[in-house]
Amino acid sequence: MIPRQFPVHLLLMSVAFTLPAPLSVSQARAGATIVESSFGTTPDGQGVTLYALTNTHGLRAGIIEYGAILVSLEVPDRNGKLADVALGFDDLDSYMRRNPLFGAVVGRYANRIAGAGFMLDGHLHLITANAGKNHIHGGGSQRFDKVIWKGSAYREDDEVGVRLTHFSPDGSEGFPGNLNCTVTYALTNDNQLKITYTATTDRPTIINLTNHSYFNLAGAGNGDVLNHELMINAPWYTPAGEGLIPTGEIRTVKETPLDFTQPRKIGERIDQLTETRGYDHNYVLDGTYGSAALAARVYEPTSGRVMEVYTTEPGMQLYTANGMRNLQGKAGKTYGRHESFCLETQHFPDSPNKPHFPSTVLRPGQKFESTTTFDFSVR
Repeated sequence: MIPRQFPVHLLLMSVAFTLPAPLSVSQARAGATIVESSFGTTPDGQGVTLYALTNTHGLRAGIIEYGAILVSLEVPDRNGKLADVALGFDDLDSYMRRNPLFGAVVGRYANRIAGAGFMLDGHLHLITANAGKNHIHGGGSQRFDKVIWKGSAYREDDEVGVRLTHFSPDGSEGFPGNLNCTVTYALTNDNQLKITYTATTDRPTIINLTNHSYFNLAGAGNGDVLNHELMINAPWYTPAGEGLIPTGEIRTVKETPLDFTQPRKIGERIDQLTETRGYDHNYVLDGTYGSAALAARVYEPTSGRVMEVYTTEPGMQLYTANGMRNLQGKAGKTYGRHESFCLETQHFPDSPNKPHFPSTVLRPGQKFESTTTFDFSVR
């Protein structure tokens, strides 16, 4: 783990939780499985493999090599009935042409960098400006959700998974350093989907990786998520100004619509967020940075599904698909505004230009490591 310091002095807050019940085992299988198949071919003739993972309780996840994308996540409800809770598409062409980052690994730098540039060791690095004058989510055609990763399935006693690797050359989208990246998806027999990221570089650079899955625990395409109950283990957030670039402040969420320190419905106060038309905010998580800690818990009352998010990251972006309009998705269903949510575990936006934020600098001889786990149960 890269040693980093977070010198902002923050007031700690304790949060009381209600523990959910384990998932039903009515979908139990004789053993975990991995099935590889073709998910299509790119216009330049590159084949893309789909890795279908199933654990011993019937939980299923589908991952493709293009963008290291999580294309499906089937989770049982309180009666053992499976539903796909991750938004996405049925075909490769849709992911290549019109994907709003459904299920994608985002990099080299997730979220925003002001002015599409940063200083590192006295040198100015200009990167792709793809959000007005700013940078967002890795840039253009070489960003991590637009390239083909090399996958390799594996099996261990308590999990099945796939390791995906990608080499990002020096200068890609303007970022310095040859970067070797690995993303591992593991589906465990404890009903967890664990995503682990590692990277090394040969020159000083910056890195901030996340997964941009859009979730609806009632099932993708089954209405809005405003009735989902959400708890976020974060007493603070980073307020943003023009272009959603952080001002550099750390503020309390208390007495704001951003306060989810106790469980609340996502839609309870969403109308108060008129500038962003919903949630699109970076939270400063409580807990020990670098160690896996509970970041969020989401409960969908109709199905009984519960999703807990644990991460080693210091921050998490809550996004509620504020601009989505009638987007054709899987199985002929359409996705609209506020019909999904993202919990993007991350370092803070614009950290390279905010020295008091946790550092995103990676140097030769160091290893970037980050883990986020989605833990499923029912209530």
